[in-house]
Amino acid sequence: MFWDKRGGWLDTARYGLQAAVYPLQLAVNSPSAAWHWLEESFTTREKLQAEVDELRNRLRDQQLITMRHAALNQENATLRGLTTVLPEIIEKRLIGEVISVEVSSLRQRLLVNRGGNNGVYKGQPVVTGDGVLGQVFRTGPFSSEIILITDAEHGLPVQVVRSGVRTIALGTGEEHAIKLELPYVAQNLDVVVGDVLVTSGLGQTFPYGLPVARITRVERDPTKPLANIEAVPLAKVESDREVLFIWPRPGHPSAPATQAELAVEVPKQP
Repeated sequence: MFWDKRGGWLDTARYGLQAAVYPLQLAVNSPSAAWHWLEESFTTREKLQAEVDELRNRLRDQQLITMRHAALNQENATLRGLTTVLPEIIEKRLIGEVISVEVSSLRQRLLVNRGGNNGVYKGQPVVTGDGVLGQVFRTGPFSSEIILITDAEHGLPVQVVRSGVRTIALGTGEEHAIKLELPYVAQNLDVVVGDVLVTSGLGQTFPYGLPVARITRVERDPTKPLANIEAVPLAKVESDREVLFIWPRPGHPSAPATQAELAVEVPKQP
């Protein structure tokens, strides 16, 4: 006690004993410290993983929302295009959605969710915002089957806008080459690549002036009386999602001729 009071001997001894005991304390505390460290590491990892998963889910949600907005904008643009196709000729229009597509070498048809209950009738013109798509081939109460203008069984009276040449555009029925053929054009008629075809108003189905196709190939063989002409439809036959059923305005100059009008006999000249 004397030396401790005068020189702090116990403090020195305690300091040395602490240095000697530290390794033992460390050894005793290491398992619990290591376990605590591992537990904290796993907790932190799980927390970070949960945060990453939450951020990924939020990213997916935002991507879905962005895609949906893009789809809605595209759909609105399409609908705006559908409702501006020659409004002075069309008395009534009805938008339908494609629910089934069959494009093969045998049949090129669409199934649309509008039918007899909506007033749709056989032979009714069907268009898109870009041009003529086809006509109603068969109707049911709630749906209708559309035959496309590219179907091998479809023929459409058309007219060249630039030169006024009238002819018939036939579907080729080709699965991998969406196109039309104009097999009844004489060699000397004024038809060139790039000419736009519209409906001629003949045939009792389509009114005059609806855009149909653009000519992509014209070949003239001097040994043959008719030219070899191909055209590509303006309507996106293979990808359009909405279509437009139209009712031509009766009595309009561009409306198709009715059966009664065709039956009227032209008076003979005296």
